[in-house]
Amino acid sequence: MRVATFVMLAAFWAAGASPRPAGAQAPPPTSTTATAASTRAASTISAADVQRRIGIIADDSMAGRDTPSPGLESTARYVAGEFARLGLRPGGDSGSFLQRYAITERRLRPDSSRVVFSGGGRRATAEFTASARYLFGPVPGGALHGRALVVSPSITAEQARRLDVRDRVVLVRAGTGPRGSGLAERIVRSVAARLPIAVILLADDDSATFAARLPRRSAMRTVIGDPPGPVALEVRTGAVAAVLDARDVRVRVEMRDDTVRTRSAPNAVGILRGSDPRLRNEYVIFSAHMDHIGITPGAPDSINNGADDDASGTTGVLELAEAFSRPGARPKRSLIFLTVSGEEQGLWGSRHFTDHPPVPIRQIVADLNMDMIGRNWTDTIVAIGREHADLGATLAQVNAAHPELRMTAIGDRWPEERFYFRSDHYNFARLGVPVLFFFNGVHPDYHQVTDSPDKIDAEKESRVVRLVYWLGQAVGNAPRRPQWNPESYKEIVDGS
Repeated sequence: MRVATFVMLAAFWAAGASPRPAGAQAPPPTSTTATAASTRAASTISAADVQRRIGIIADDSMAGRDTPSPGLESTARYVAGEFARLGLRPGGDSGSFLQRYAITERRLRPDSSRVVFSGGGRRATAEFTASARYLFGPVPGGALHGRALVVSPSITAEQARRLDVRDRVVLVRAGTGPRGSGLAERIVRSVAARLPIAVILLADDDSATFAARLPRRSAMRTVIGDPPGPVALEVRTGAVAAVLDARDVRVRVEMRDDTVRTRSAPNAVGILRGSDPRLRNEYVIFSAHMDHIGITPGAPDSINNGADDDASGTTGVLELAEAFSRPGARPKRSLIFLTVSGEEQGLWGSRHFTDHPPVPIRQIVADLNMDMIGRNWTDTIVAIGREHADLGATLAQVNAAHPELRMTAIGDRWPEERFYFRSDHYNFARLGVPVLFFFNGVHPDYHQVTDSPDKIDAEKESRVVRLVYWLGQAVGNAPRRPQWNPESYKEIVDGS
């Protein structure tokens, strides 16, 4: 599970590409009858296997599985080897199980980058060495310029939708709320589809506070592919206040950066063909991220093993692949087993996968994502996103049909943390794929070296994974694909 940072906002610039829901939908007819073969397959998901696999993935030899790193490559090879052993079809590049994406490290040139405001006969410049910083989006190859459109922090989503931001530089005033309160995110979501030239957040910090944040954002950054949407910057209001009250403010953005080096990182993708000739061209995805945060230098124990985050979810994907591969267990729809990298840095691997899927995105009917499922309550798992599609009703039916699991799936207990937008399922949701996110919540060992295999409740996790298995059977065999709640589709996919 990645920490919530401003980088996550870049995901909101993408437009959805799936059919709209026709209206409120009843839950699909769901068979909860377990066949002997499917029951035998479920029994292969065991606490012993969970503990063994997490011990491999979260071993010190993997060195925290940073993206990119040799430990991550070793983890990807292990997952790919398991996919091959289980007889899955490769879903990666060139007939392999690995799908790679480029990671480019770029360094902004602050001395050659500035934002110039002009209006009313006045001119003010925010230099990247002191009063401007990069947030996200593509660094322009040349200068950008346009008329400013000032947006109040009190603007509503409906008002934002009516704004004409084409050929404009949108200036978002910071307001008086606490930093990180979600104001910028709400404005970004409201104007993103309108594609302004650039977005500039006007910060009310004093110069010393603002300058303290410059090195992290204005020095080195890492990008994958071509970042979507316009560039987003932050400018200290005090540096340009003399111009902001002019009638016709114009803004010119000048930025330069250099490529430092380019590397790559892997996703692992295995496909199991469905049993029904008519439905096998639709796919259910089981996903997790296999990366973690690497090494924390200077400590006696410096390796962040990431046993719960997210060796537990990666193990869940492998256990599901093994169960569904058993004779008589494969459902009518095809299944994709996906472990991604770069989640901790900004959902990189899942972004690349959804932008370059091995099957058309419209043929993916659901993503069931597991991120941190091996700790906390012994009899409860949080299923985030239940209210957004009829997958929630299907899960409730499955849960009721399997009391032997002694596992209750509950809704999001922490909506203020916006976990829905912080793991890999979101990259599917933004493109219109219904999702559920299985998550046990954070704990004191989250992103610490103490998130170790010995603290995993393997017996609890095995029951969670069996619940996801039975949900996969239900979705994979249902006569029709899952449907969005129309209001959720409008909010999440349309970005309105």
